[in-house]
This record gives sequence, structure tokens and C-alpha cells, in this order.
Amino acid sequence: MPDHEGPDTSVDDWFARRTLSAADHDPAELAALKGGLRVAAVLPARNEEATVGDIVRAVGSGIRDRHGLVDEVVVVDSHSRDATAEVAAAAGARVVRCTATPDDGKGGAIRSGLAGTDADLVVFLDADVESFHEGYVTGLLAPLLDDPSLVLAKAFYDRPFRAEAARGVDDGASGGSRPNGGGRVTELVARPTIAERAPALSGFAQPLAGEYAVRRHAVARQPVVSGYGVDLGHLLLTWRAYGLNAMCQVDLGHRAHRHHDLDALGRMAAQVRAAFPLCLDGRTEVRTSHARFVRDVDDRLVRTQVPVTTRLLAPVDV
Repeated sequence: MPDHEGPDTSVDDWFARRTLSAADHDPAELAALKGGLRVAAVLPARNEEATVGDIVRAVGSGIRDRHGLVDEVVVVDSHSRDATAEVAAAAGARVVRCTATPDDGKGGAIRSGLAGTDADLVVFLDADVESFHEGYVTGLLAPLLDDPSLVLAKAFYDRPFRAEAARGVDDGASGGSRPNGGGRVTELVARPTIAERAPALSGFAQPLAGEYAVRRHAVARQPVVSGYGVDLGHLLLTWRAYGLNAMCQVDLGHRAHRHHDLDALGRMAAQVRAAFPLCLDGRTEVRTSHARFVRDVDDRLVRTQVPVTTRLLAPVDV
């Protein structure tokens, strides 16, 4: 527990006070609360040409151009092999190239996004969302504009699981859908480890959510966890530095996106687990691996070990 976290701050108390709704926020009214603050929407993106343009247009033509709530939309092209950068630029984003290695994954892209803007408030948005709406931005910005004591506003939502969208995943549903079956790494890895290592954070419904708003001055002073550990890393490091009461969570309703296959989930799970020793134990690098089992052309089972290295990237502001 951080030294400044009082003994009376229970998870139930925090959950009751700091679980908010994204509904009914007028972008124009929120823009009036900005004062002299600058706001950026940052989207880390790798091979997201199918969805990134729609998200950029929704933020740019609506929240930025019509209401002035967002000052810039930044897409971080993270070593894409498709037309992600071109689509994002055509939709009105400022595109910056990820300066980290491909192995640093999403964490490297997030760090490049922080380095690529000097905005006071930054809203991170995933670029693969198929159900994007303005509430993703207004709902996450509203708490920070309304309450200067808040440093981070984290999203949560219902995540339907669609078998046809889960490449390489067989859930026995033959293309069926479950209304809230997404978030497998959250339930199997993140939530049990939070209960053990950081129980104060157990009130967060979606600790791995890629949508959250931050005060840049705070997170830019923190190291950044590479790979898919980055979103949980920001949660852990902000809790340690500022305490539970400096964070809230916002209900964004519904989120539809592509699901990862099992091999990708194995790497993701390893990186999420690594965030705990990196953020809480003073480690700078965690090397591990996950086993992959496939059948060869002779139908024999073959086992390989896939190495996974997760590390702390230097803070943007030092």
C-alpha cells in the first residue's frame, strides 16, 4: 500500500465513490471546463487499417473540430505492415512513428505517443474498436476536468465474445456470441494476481482496458512497461505514486473488437504477469516463456518454448 493511502480507504468505499458513468456529457460544456489545458487523443496502432480511420474521424471531426474538446489526434504507427499510417493521416490524425523496437510492442507505442505530444491531458484509445462512440473520450475526460485530484480515469465495459472474431479460438459455439465473454487474460491472469499483489486495485472492473485518460505530467514521469503489460503498468505505478483515490473508473457501456488467438494470448498473459515484479518489486526486466503445442504434418504433437521478454522503458520526462 502506498504510504499516503489511508487505512480507511477500502475497495468498497472507493468503488462506490469512484465508479462513474460516461453518459450525458456534453462535449461543448466539457470544452468550456478546459481553460488553458491542452488535450490529445493518442491511438497506438499496428496493422489497424480497417478500424483506425473511423475512430480518428469520430474524434477529429466531432470532438476536436466541432466542439474543441480535443486539440489533436495522434496515431502512433507501431511498425505496421499495412496502410494504417496512410489511413490515419487521411482521416485527419497526426501520425508519429514508434521509436521503440517491435519487441517492445504496445508499451513502446504508448511511450512514443506520450513523447509525441505536450498536451496536459491524454486520452489513450485502442485502434481496433468496432463500436467506438464519442463517450469513449468525453466519459474519460469529464472526471479529470471536474476533479483536479484525479490523475487517471480507467474505462470499463461489457465485452461480448464472438467466436467468428476470435481467430484460432474454438469456444464450441460455431460462430455464436456471448454477451460478456471477452477479457480472458483479465479473468485468468490479471484479476487473481491483483488480488494477491495489489488487492487495493481489485475494484477495477477492467484493469487491462486500453482506454484511459491521464494527466500527462504524472505518467510521463513513470517508466513504461513494454508489450501488453503497459496498461496494467500505468495502473500499478499510478497507484504507488498517487494512491487509490487519485484514480476512478468510467462505464463506457459496450466494446466490440477483434479477439486474439491463443498463441497471442499466451504472450499477452506472460507480459501482464511480468508487470507486477516490474512495477512493484524494482525489477527492470523479466524473461520468461510460454509453451506452444502444435501438430506437424505427420499429426505428431510438437512442443516449442516461445521466449517472452518484458522490460521497463525509460520515462518520457526525466
